[in-house]
Order: sequence, then structure tokens, then C-alpha cells
Amino acid sequence: MSWAALDTEFTAWHAAGLTLPFWWRDDDAVAETDALHQLNALSIDVNIPVHIAVIPANLTESLAPYVAQNRQLIPIAHGYAHENHADLGAKRCEFPSGRSVLDVRVEILRGVQTLKDAFGTGFHPVFVPPWNRFDPHFLPTLQDIGFNGFSTFTPRRTKWAAEGIEQVNTHVDPIDWHDTRSLADETAILDHTVRSLQDRRLGKADNAEPFGFLTHHLAHDAAIWAFSRKFLNTFADGPTRPWTAAELA
Repeated sequence: MSWAALDTEFTAWHAAGLTLPFWWRDDDAVAETDALHQLNALSIDVNIPVHIAVIPANLTESLAPYVAQNRQLIPIAHGYAHENHADLGAKRCEFPSGRSVLDVRVEILRGVQTLKDAFGTGFHPVFVPPWNRFDPHFLPTLQDIGFNGFSTFTPRRTKWAAEGIEQVNTHVDPIDWHDTRSLADETAILDHTVRSLQDRRLGKADNAEPFGFLTHHLAHDAAIWAFSRKFLNTFADGPTRPWTAAELA
């Protein structure tokens, strides 16, 4: 499919009187960098807030003052140290089933305190597990700590990850992580996007879940930045409304 196909799909949304809740998540923030400046400028230009998933253990002193000056950057939690604790040969995961509940609780609590100290009330208690993997055995720990949002990748199966914790996933990632680490095939990205929107419009998928665009500012090259700008502008001009974590109960 093409950009024209996306425009056609949005025309169908307008005709049906539908609105798409839309949000933007960017992972691995730790410091004020040139790449973060570019992310911030893009957020301003397209007029869409961006939720920056911050790695607590790697947080530097430069990030919080920059975020305080740029309120369209919304800090949320990205695991604790972005370290792999999975067994040899298993997919990377910071919080696999083999870890103790106590160790996980201590790490996540430490991370939350770090983020609260840095960002104050600007921190929103949404948990983003590194590599989008998290053993559900630890969800009660997130409940106890006070998270009200949980975000991974692909459409959610249910609204609630656990009682009081709403699942708000991302659905489009423009990076080819398994090969070039540059922009994935543009046609494939747009095909996936249009089909996802068609499923929502036709009632085959949950349109109450905000539709999420996932970026990684530290990994972007010129092609990824250019695509992201065009994608975000297209959505900003479409039948969408920006969603932020402030809407979580």
C-alpha cells in the first residue's frame, strides 16, 4: 500500500464519523542529547506530545531540566536498567519469570523513586518493559507500586493488564531492527498501518485503545526521521485526537 491508501482509509473514517485516539511513545531516554532535541522539535512541529520512556538506572542529570522546559515531553518508566536477565538462548527480557518477586519489586521501586525525584508530578506511572516483554507474574508488583498504565507492542487483548492498570500499547515501529536498523520497508509499514485502521473501523479491533507510534530517538537516521515526520503529520491531519497518559484513571 501507499500514502494514498492511508489517505483513502482516513477518508473512510471521516465518512463513518469515527475518531482515532493516537499517541506517541519514544523509548530509551536517559539524557539531553542532540537526538532528543530533534525529537522535541518534531513533537512541536507536528503538535503531538511524545511520551519518553526513561531508563531510571541510566538517567543523567541533564534530562530532567530539559523536560521541565519542554512540557510536550511526557516521562514514563522504561524498566529499571534495560538489562537482559533472560536465560541463555531466550529472547531478551529484563523481567523474565525466573527472577524473584522481591528483586523485581526492589528494582522497580528504586526506579520509580528516581523518576519521581527527577520529574516530580511530571512523571506519569506508565510502565514500559524493555524489549516489550514482561512476565505477567510481576503485574501485582506494578499494582502495589501504583502504576496505572502498561505499554508493550501489538494490539492489546484486553483493556486491563491487571486491575487498575490499563494496557495502552504501540502498533507501528518504523525501524528494521533485524537487518539494516534503518527504516523498514515503507510499503510494509503503510500496509500494516492501513490494515490495522481498517480492523478498527470495521469493528474487528478495539478502537478504544489509543493507536500508538513507537520511536527510538537514539537509533534514528535521516530516513527514519523523515518517515516519522511524514507519518505523524499525516495522522495529525487525519481523523485523530492526541491521547496522553493524563487520561488514565
